[in-house]
Amino acid sequence: MGSTSDLPIMEKAAKFLDDFEIPFEIHALSAHRTPAEVENFAKKAKERGIEVIIAAAGMAAHLPGVIASMTTLPVIGVPISASLDGIDALLAIVQMPPGIPVATVGINGAMNAAILATQILAAKDSSLQKKMVDYKEDLKIKIVKANKDLSEVKYKFKTN
Repeated sequence: MGSTSDLPIMEKAAKFLDDFEIPFEIHALSAHRTPAEVENFAKKAKERGIEVIIAAAGMAAHLPGVIASMTTLPVIGVPISASLDGIDALLAIVQMPPGIPVATVGINGAMNAAILATQILAAKDSSLQKKMVDYKEDLKIKIVKANKDLSEVKYKFKTN
């Protein structure tokens, strides 16, 4: 992430990965303030066993794109709402030049980034694939139950 101020958002990703027992690292790296450290991280990530990178940044949000320019690993960008309601970060991350893709989730969408990273890893890991199937089924069950609960809510003009 671009700075430790992004941690309250990124904790959702960390929790998801932890729940799924996926080893991960957390770093505060700034494309503007620590470019040498960003380059070192990006260029050595694959040899350290990293398979997917989630990079979060607000404002100018160059971190995901800079990392993507220095590695062949998939990079998932999380735009952080630090100014302009996060629109500036979203546009900075999603508008990458040809050849340097960054998969981008919604503003403050750390959990979706972790889910996408897990789905990428699950493509070659059957036990992780099973966990994802179970997770998605649990999502479905929660919505079906919520809909049942809503059907019991009564209003004078409610028709269902």
